[in-house]
Amino acid sequence: MRLVTDEPLRRRTVGFVEFQLTNGTDVVIRPIRPDDKDRLAVAVARLSDESVRKRFLSPKPRLSGTELRYLTEIDYVDHWAEVAVLKQDPEAIVGVARWIRDEHDPQAAEAAIVIGDPFQGQGLGRRLGLNIADAARLRDVRRFTATMLSDNVAAQRLFAAISERLDVEHDGATDEITATLAA
Repeated sequence: MRLVTDEPLRRRTVGFVEFQLTNGTDVVIRPIRPDDKDRLAVAVARLSDESVRKRFLSPKPRLSGTELRYLTEIDYVDHWAEVAVLKQDPEAIVGVARWIRDEHDPQAAEAAIVIGDPFQGQGLGRRLGLNIADAARLRDVRRFTATMLSDNVAAQRLFAAISERLDVEHDGATDEITATLAA
């Protein structure tokens, strides 16, 4: 991973990183950009009903224009996001990872990762999770929080893999997790 080093620490962004999935597919991980709105809308529309349910905790037919602006026009200080695109088709977003700092607890951030169905189980979620954890630590975020469905075992494993300690509180069909990031 290459960091831009000629900017102040709080403005550093991750450069383009190439990564190979376990099935041999090459992807490029890069910061999300405002011009990703249409690509992000297409990527979410391609998710299976099950992946949508696990990511959004309920059915979600599409992202609104307001949501697309919120998700792509970010500051990289209190809101960080990266996308994975196919190396052979850079218009195709196949994964997204983000964190948004908690305004009441600046050392905590809500985190979320979603991987397109054909690319799940290939190491991409973990790679994106490690990337956003690195970016968070550089910006003094020490904990990720997330709300997920209790049956989302893959997401729980992912957060356990990128954290030093994982605390889970069960609340009916959902789990509230706190992932303490390693120093």
